[in-house]
Amino acid sequence: MLEDNSLHYRKLEKMYLSANLNNAIYDTTTVSIASKKATIGLEVVPKYHHALGAMHGSVYFKLLDDAAFFAVSSIVTDAFVLTTNFNINLVRPVISGKIRAEGTVKFSSRSLWIAEATLYNEANKVVAFGTGHFAKSRVMLSEDIGYKL
Repeated sequence: MLEDNSLHYRKLEKMYLSANLNNAIYDTTTVSIASKKATIGLEVVPKYHHALGAMHGSVYFKLLDDAAFFAVSSIVTDAFVLTTNFNINLVRPVISGKIRAEGTVKFSSRSLWIAEATLYNEANKVVAFGTGHFAKSRVMLSEDIGYKL
């Protein structure tokens, strides 16, 4: 394992931003990864709204899962991580503005990681939070899956 994982973090960030889903749908996404932490940002626009004009729950889930996932990925330097379980709690609606999900690793063992994520609105109020379980996959981190600079 590298003593300074900043190169690992930058490769993970690029992998996240170059993912097809983020390019096709979530075109205002930002990401910042550090040891046991990740922050995912998004500008909420009407295309993320459900019929009542607020952000759809699937967007809450994606941001929370992504932040927790990349917090765990920051300390797993050899393989792709998989979400095995993720639970969310929606606290308040989001109509517009910039939001950010902050993920942190809460537990780690040889084969299981647990991470939490909290989603904040522009006023820094909690709008949702969640907890997930993560495991290592058999897929090694490589350029083939976008793990590159």
